[in-house]
Amino acid sequence: MAGTDTEAVVAELLARHGRTFADEIGADVPADTAEAMFRLTVFALLAGARIRAGEAVRACRALMDAGWTDAASMAEATWAARTAVLNRNGYARYDESTSRQLAEACHYLSDAYDGDVRHLREAADCAPDRERELLQRIRGIGPVAADIFLREAQAGWDELVPYLDERVLRTAGELGLPTSSEDFVELVERNDVPRLVAALVRVHLEHDVADLLQATSGPT
Repeated sequence: MAGTDTEAVVAELLARHGRTFADEIGADVPADTAEAMFRLTVFALLAGARIRAGEAVRACRALMDAGWTDAASMAEATWAARTAVLNRNGYARYDESTSRQLAEACHYLSDAYDGDVRHLREAADCAPDRERELLQRIRGIGPVAADIFLREAQAGWDELVPYLDERVLRTAGELGLPTSSEDFVELVERNDVPRLVAALVRVHLEHDVADLLQATSGPT
């Protein structure tokens, strides 16, 4: 986009929307702990449904607050208990099916990866395309949910940086930001790449692209 002040757009993006979803669900992804990556897996499964991101955050936090912070405890919880938490936290339309998906996903994680999604990374030899493929073998994780997971996981998994899916690239283009991986990664420091990617998701979800462009445009 001709005339785009890239630095101004990036600064405004980070100021308005520069918070990862992992931060919202209490997942310390940079630390790459088993619990953090499990939280992120649950969030990706929830957010992959046709539901607002804020409700997925709320439901994920509620499930974690119930004490189901690993695959074993989530799977051992009763279907009714999981369903009740989901129903109270924005998933009234999907509570029963999502409760089943969570149980099946956790059983699969336990069987395939000893409950630790970091072992999936090892099985993929830290290859992003393979990680995306293996994630979609988990019940409830389709292409959208896999992208959600990997966008956020790049805060801890260096091989993903920068992870730019179609939504992020489309929004970056609308804002006049580079869409090549080589140029995109130069926009911010490595630690801020996940924040910038999350900001591009949020600015789209909140229909804030036009206003942000207006706020960062120079005098005519």
